[in-house]
Amino acid sequence: MPNLKLVLEYAGTAYHGWQIQPGVPTIQGTLQRCLAIVLREPVVARGAARTDAGVHALGQVASVASSKEIDPRRLRRSLNAILPEDIAVREAQVVPDSFHARHSALGRIYRYTVSSGDHLSPFHRQFTAHTFHPLDVEAMDRAARSLVGTRDFSSFKAAGDLSDSPVKDLRSSRVTREGERGELVVYTVEATSFLQHMVRNIAGTLIEVGRGRILPDRVPEILEARDRRAAGPTAPAQGLMLVEVLYPDLARPGSG
Repeated sequence: MPNLKLVLEYAGTAYHGWQIQPGVPTIQGTLQRCLAIVLREPVVARGAARTDAGVHALGQVASVASSKEIDPRRLRRSLNAILPEDIAVREAQVVPDSFHARHSALGRIYRYTVSSGDHLSPFHRQFTAHTFHPLDVEAMDRAARSLVGTRDFSSFKAAGDLSDSPVKDLRSSRVTREGERGELVVYTVEATSFLQHMVRNIAGTLIEVGRGRILPDRVPEILEARDRRAAGPTAPAQGLMLVEVLYPDLARPGSG
């Protein structure tokens, strides 16, 4: 029974997140429906990250077990021929049976992008949050760096988060300015795993720092409070992108 690793790109605007939910379109549900057509059998696609409604991905990973012998290149082409235009399979690979998209992951990298100024370009609108206020990127970066380490991130978790532990290991946390005119402010963060809404809650707090509403030196105090009410608002979903899921080196029986 081949075990497949699929790397996906998607614009999450039209979907209610990764995980299947009754009566609404989701990435997992759409992918499984197309896989069933191509493989001619029902399968389960297990995702590395349960992205929220409206969140995008450049490197979501799914593992799929099938009873069919599969040419991964042909599978990738066939899936991309029938998937909606806002979802694409970037890579398909046969991997060892022990591989699991979520449990085998060593880390995940997210990027949150916000535009500041008097307008938001229509070319960025789907993938970028916006504030009219100027942002102090240096202050935001200083605050972001203070979050690195193995910490209790209760102040940045969603109210309904059911994770076993709020302790997460942030390996990198940076804010930079990008874009042709420097109009984009980008928060990039890497951790072993994340709490529900954690990146968006951190991003919302950093935007408040950038606006001068929260001093950068207060962010460690917010973290220590272990209280969601101490942090800033949840940043909008459209600015968040799952960039990459990190794994140990895999043997490559076949790829496409």
